[in-house]
Amino acid sequence: MEPSVDDARAPTRNVRTRERANEKMPLTLDRRRSGVLLHPSALPSRFGIGDFGPAAFDFLEYLSKSRQSLWQVLPLGPTGFGDSPYASPSAFAGNLLMIAPEPLIAHGLLSEDDVACLAELPVDHVDFGRLQPLKHQTLQTAFERGRESLRPSLESFRRTNAEWLADYALFSALKDELGSPWTEWDSPLRERDPAALAAARERLIDRVEFHEFCQLLFFEQWIAVRERARALGIAIMGDIAIFVAHDSADVWAHQRQFKLDDQGRPLVVAGVPPDYFSATGQLWGNPLYDWDAMAADGYAWWIDRFRHLLTLVDVVRIDHFRGFEAAWEVPANAETAAGGKWVSGPGDAVFKAITDALGGQQPPVVAEDLGLITDEVRALLKATGFPGMKVLQFAFGDDGETPYLNPYLPHNYPDPNCVVYTGTHDNNTTRGWLASLSEFERAYLTSYMGKDRPQTSQELIRLALSSTANTVIVPLQDVLDLGSEARVNRPGAREGNWSWRVLSEQLDPGGAGFLADMTSTYGRGL
Repeated sequence: MEPSVDDARAPTRNVRTRERANEKMPLTLDRRRSGVLLHPSALPSRFGIGDFGPAAFDFLEYLSKSRQSLWQVLPLGPTGFGDSPYASPSAFAGNLLMIAPEPLIAHGLLSEDDVACLAELPVDHVDFGRLQPLKHQTLQTAFERGRESLRPSLESFRRTNAEWLADYALFSALKDELGSPWTEWDSPLRERDPAALAAARERLIDRVEFHEFCQLLFFEQWIAVRERARALGIAIMGDIAIFVAHDSADVWAHQRQFKLDDQGRPLVVAGVPPDYFSATGQLWGNPLYDWDAMAADGYAWWIDRFRHLLTLVDVVRIDHFRGFEAAWEVPANAETAAGGKWVSGPGDAVFKAITDALGGQQPPVVAEDLGLITDEVRALLKATGFPGMKVLQFAFGDDGETPYLNPYLPHNYPDPNCVVYTGTHDNNTTRGWLASLSEFERAYLTSYMGKDRPQTSQELIRLALSSTANTVIVPLQDVLDLGSEARVNRPGAREGNWSWRVLSEQLDPGGAGFLADMTSTYGRGL
């Protein structure tokens, strides 16, 4: 039965505790299962961006009809540079743009007139430039109406999230006031002088409470979505981006745990060397961790980060897992990533600390082990026992005289403990990829899949589902057989990313039927 507006689609009057939010769902990645990849911002909605309103629950029904048991959502945090959730001002906060208006209307915090401005935004893509001020304005209205009535819930929420919420809310309020990066603030604020922080909190109390209020709404709405997923037998795969943005609450609040100069500026930044995606590498610009300082603190920040995320999701995908073995360190003033060097990370020590802190139970983790993977990274992956990733779009490249040895080809999976993708959020859609194949790639794909098989998104999905891998994830764009216009992210591109959205009419029963049939055929169904 569909949850009512007054139930799962609306914020509760009493905030849920972490314990309830993190009740264990029977979940292992050691049996055959499959799921769909879609960031919630890409869901249908009449308010300018995908959110946690009716369409999120409708999508869960779509997944259930498709016999899927996983929804990979990518990071849920606020977006930063390039509108990317991987460049977030917080490793803990939720993206307030994805707060749904419908529950707020149902509880009298907003009216239809209040959200009319949002309803004028595009439905086929996210126009972040127009959306952000309008959504903030709308949430400000909800805050002014609900501030007092939700104060008990807000007090409870503050206590439950004490390790990050106060710093994030004050950081956000100061950003609202000053506009500049935290390294340009007056030194007492930049250096977190206690008296300066207390004075700022008192001066900006309205903005501080606004940001706390928005986080309360975000997490209440998301927990309702997650509980509906759980009722349908669908697990949520979340995402940890290994690095955080420099202009973030995390770096500001934990400066000694990053490689910074005495003004708080990065000494070195993260990136990746030249690879499949970019001839000059990727210069991410994130500050790098001081792993010695983190080890001295018992990896407390990482423990808090995992513990927090596991109240929201069932499985954690670690983006750029190889960074725990060694990170590509680039001088902060470099123009490209080509001149960087590998610098050792903490290895398995951080995961052992997390497991110990979680009562000896290792969290369910998927390791993104793509790119330049060395024997040392493979050894770390083996030591942790985490499943790695296989991407079929990487399987048919020109590998000289031995293309059949490509590790992404299904017959080369030595262990079912892996997760297979047709493509990830960083890849083209499969239809777009097929249109771009070289003569060699097309010929080898034809030979591998069979000359009588059409080269379509559905056939690559079939190949993934039929593999020995325990877990298969398919981007929704591939389920719908969409072309390059539906690509989410182009690594290295500065504009046009993370704006694609699916239309409600595209989520038709036909696509669900094909996926359900293939999922059952290959023993992955609910």
